[in-house]
Amino acid sequence: MSLIALLLVAAFLLPLFFAGCGGGAKQQVASVDLFFTSQTRGRLTHCGCFSGQYGGLARLRSAVALHRGAGTVGVDVGDAIEGTEDFHLLKHRQVLKAYAGLGFAALNAGAREASLPAATLRQLGSESPVPFISANLRDAATGAPLLKGWTVTQRAGRRLAFVGVVDPALLPDGPGAGVEIEPMETCLARVLPELKGKADAIVLLAYADEAALTALAGRFYEFAAVLGGQVSQPAPRLYQENRSLVYYTGNDAKSYGRLELRIARDGAVAPGKHDMVLLTDRYPENQDILDLLSAYRTEVRHTRLDLDDPARALAGSVPGVRAASDFVGSPTCLGCHPSAAVVWSKSAHAHAFDSLVYRGADADPSCIACHTVGFGSPGGYRREFREAKLTHVGCESCHGPGGRHVAERASGGPINFHFRPLGPGDCQKCHHGEFSRPFDYEVFWPQIKHGKEPRL
Repeated sequence: MSLIALLLVAAFLLPLFFAGCGGGAKQQVASVDLFFTSQTRGRLTHCGCFSGQYGGLARLRSAVALHRGAGTVGVDVGDAIEGTEDFHLLKHRQVLKAYAGLGFAALNAGAREASLPAATLRQLGSESPVPFISANLRDAATGAPLLKGWTVTQRAGRRLAFVGVVDPALLPDGPGAGVEIEPMETCLARVLPELKGKADAIVLLAYADEAALTALAGRFYEFAAVLGGQVSQPAPRLYQENRSLVYYTGNDAKSYGRLELRIARDGAVAPGKHDMVLLTDRYPENQDILDLLSAYRTEVRHTRLDLDDPARALAGSVPGVRAASDFVGSPTCLGCHPSAAVVWSKSAHAHAFDSLVYRGADADPSCIACHTVGFGSPGGYRREFREAKLTHVGCESCHGPGGRHVAERASGGPINFHFRPLGPGDCQKCHHGEFSRPFDYEVFWPQIKHGKEPRL
């Protein structure tokens, strides 16, 4: 073969050789599409108090389905549970099923989970269909871990380890009965050596605020990403501290974070696409999740709860001291206050309980407090009343029990009982956050404005 021919063959083969090398190099990098939530707090769906609300796992499932693939993995940073009451646990079992349906690989214990008793945490850890983790929640008596500290899953040919911690500073009153919280730095220094060789990338799920997230990333170089946490708003940007990518979300399940991790064979990690996705009403609600909510509401309707015991409302009372007044119900008030009656009857307050009946939420303690009179107070609404009495947002919802006022007026004697003055704070007991449009007292008050009746 002539020299010219050899040169022509080389000119043809060399690009193919380098292309092959380049393709091989590209094949060494795997893309894992990580999405994460925080502060879900039992929201299978938004509360439904008005149209256009954001959030809920029903919308999350529809949103995630748009980009789910073989390299997709979901995790929760903490506070997936609404609270520590028995009905919160009933709902949480449905929340766990929802996360399992979403294909989540890990649920970290947040501050609300850490407020549960040790026995409850152990039970949740054994029953959860998704790995329930925490590296720094321990049995106060024995020092033994209450949950698994970490879990490993595989996506796109890469092993990802998720480690979970909660900041003890977020529980000023301390954790649940029998629970001890180890300092985050101490437990991570102990756990990280256990993960050596077990994962291609380690992700920390830290239920902590922005400052603590940055401090943890600066202290430990092993984390590919540090995800949080206990924050008021989603992260405005992805940033790097030490060797870790730091990102966070929260805000009552109104958003979720998405972060692509490009993981090389040698363990090097680089960020790919990332954003914070607001769960607006443009995402339809997944029916499977709504069915889980319906199952919870059916179960809670037929379950005797701790708060159904009338003695529960007296638990904080001073022994031997009776309440200054009793609840009598709005119909008793309206006869003597005709102008206020007209205003009230035309307002949404007069039909507040009907909205719960329509949605099947009229036995859900998370909802009925703001749609009834005196729920949780001595002599106030109880679930066994159903629609019989003390329903809707009535006169006594704002002004307080009126029994003594009625008795003194009826007797014709001296009037010694007076209602306290009301202000914006009384409205904001229910009109706050996701349970109300942005509340402005000067805008809302004229819609229900009323006062003393003219003297006859």
